[in-house]
Amino acid sequence: MPRRARIQRRETVPDAVFKSRTITKFTNKVMKGGKKGLAERIMYDMLEIVGNQTNRDSMEVFEQAMRNATPVLEVKPKRVGGATLQVPVDIKGERRQSLAIRWLLRSARARNGRSMSEKLAAEVIDAANNTGATIKRREDTHKMAEANKAYAHYKW
Repeated sequence: MPRRARIQRRETVPDAVFKSRTITKFTNKVMKGGKKGLAERIMYDMLEIVGNQTNRDSMEVFEQAMRNATPVLEVKPKRVGGATLQVPVDIKGERRQSLAIRWLLRSARARNGRSMSEKLAAEVIDAANNTGATIKRREDTHKMAEANKAYAHYKW
């Protein structure tokens, strides 16, 4: 982390098929060990499975799942007078999307299923329908922020 200059964020290149930056970010998070071709195949297979199972546009279902999985509030620990308080804070756009992607992937990897694309498709469909482990995670985060609303004045 540089002391003087601000860090320049690299612009994400849209993916080749859907021209979506979100798909590219999701693909990069799916990728393990630098195997981007495999990650892209998993993503495109997942979108095809979602399209076949829902009889709707797969991009539309994916975007709905991302919207439903995106959190608004989170809690951050802050030390006040020897006690550590959980202070609710609003989440900025980049981190919101990053958390939603991370939660969807973690839930999909924890599922039982045959292939990663099928597990990911099932999790995306559940998230689009406001059910599943990812939505539960978002709701738990919001509940924790709501429960600690009394400490909101400690925001920094």
